[in-house]
Amino acid sequence: MRVRADPVVVAGAVLTLALVATAALAPAIAPYDPRALGPPLAPPSGAHLLGTNDIGQDIASQVVWGARSAVTVSLGAALVAVVLGVAVGLGSALVGGAADTVAMRVLDVFLAVPQLPLLVLVAALAGPRQANLVVVIGLLRWPDIARQVRSQARSLRQRGWVSAARGFGGGLGHVARHHLLPALGPVVVTLAVTTVAQTLLVEAGLAFLGLADPTAVSWGLMVNRALRFPGIFFIDAWRWWLLPPGLAISLGVLGFMLLGVGLEPYANPRWRRRSP
Repeated sequence: MRVRADPVVVAGAVLTLALVATAALAPAIAPYDPRALGPPLAPPSGAHLLGTNDIGQDIASQVVWGARSAVTVSLGAALVAVVLGVAVGLGSALVGGAADTVAMRVLDVFLAVPQLPLLVLVAALAGPRQANLVVVIGLLRWPDIARQVRSQARSLRQRGWVSAARGFGGGLGHVARHHLLPALGPVVVTLAVTTVAQTLLVEAGLAFLGLADPTAVSWGLMVNRALRFPGIFFIDAWRWWLLPPGLAISLGVLGFMLLGVGLEPYANPRWRRRSP
């Protein structure tokens, strides 16, 4: 109960829920169509709460709709990474032997390759479609999850209740579904939350580099467009054009990271042993 009432968990949950709610309710709460044109570089006012960009698009509407793009890509990529990481890590720990050795060598290769250049290269080759970003980011984020799940699963496999289940004739699939996966639940949830934070930042970075769908509304694309405007820092427009999407990215990542840190006591047995 102390963990659930932790201010870190509460702050992370509030920021995360606000982001998800904004993404889900974007059509209802955005004041304008994010692609509609109006007066260019209009300062914040009653008509445009955060002003407009160089072609007259409403910044507040773009920030709201950008939340939907961020949540869609980050949650989708995190789901791909978690499913693949849990499958490989748990399967490797259960089967053991040569299969475990091969899986670990594959993980070593993935972890040794610099991910950012590889991510940029693969994203550029795959194309800027949102679905491609989900798959590419997810496929490059699973090795860390697999290694941590494998470590926890190998530890659990030595417990008496797992040996008893095997002794009563439970197969590997039965042990995985009914014993190991429930026990690994807190670890998987924590890994999933922190992975969402990482993929949200990666999505914004790829959009900023121009590797996202140019027709989509995204925070990274907003920052990219603002910084490409000549003399952006010599006029007041940077305050309402550049700062809102940058702040949105920061708060989105911060929310998921705080939630992941707050859930750490559930996932880390050593933390629980040190807790008073």
